[in-house]
Amino acid sequence: MQWRADLVVPVKHLDRAKSRLRGAAEGGVAGHRELVLAIVGDTVAAALASPAVRRLLVVCEDERVVAALRGTGAECVDERGLPDLNAALAFGGGLLRAADPGCVVGALQADLPALAPGQLSSAIRQAAGARAFVPDREGTGTVLLLSAAGGPLLPRFGPGSAAAHGRDGVAVGHGSAALRCDVDTAADLADAVALGAGPRTAALRAARPAG
Repeated sequence: MQWRADLVVPVKHLDRAKSRLRGAAEGGVAGHRELVLAIVGDTVAAALASPAVRRLLVVCEDERVVAALRGTGAECVDERGLPDLNAALAFGGGLLRAADPGCVVGALQADLPALAPGQLSSAIRQAAGARAFVPDREGTGTVLLLSAAGGPLLPRFGPGSAAAHGRDGVAVGHGSAALRCDVDTAADLADAVALGAGPRTAALRAARPAG
């Protein structure tokens, strides 16, 4: 069976997103927003290019995110007032689950500009309908969480999320460097560019030259 998943991608308001990346792009506040949108756009485009992704729903709280993703094939919902990341993921997962009670629902982080569609497909198919997760490069965080087919998403993102998700899920995607390369700092961004960041992120040449 060729497993597929419906994914939720959460995106913060652009004025609060990726605060540790401030200064990694030229142009001050506007340049930072452009960088965040580029990273989100490359992540979404790569996920949609995966044959194992059936639907992709972006849950955000900023109309600029909705506008930037219009025409990409992503579905977007601008939902204000959700208290945190896990609440946003539970909200989006509920919308996807309502459309197909038996599907695999997943949570994909929005900061994966080097994401390779094949690596995402491999992780979804390796899970084979079981609850699973892909840890980040450090092995402490989570870049992808997958429900069991028909099961609850139960997101536990935050410090130590890999251990939290590992209590009832299996770790997959260990050899997937591009999938596991989440970007929080300028050094992370440089690593993503070296792995092969998507065209929006690469075009910005966002990381400042040394010195």
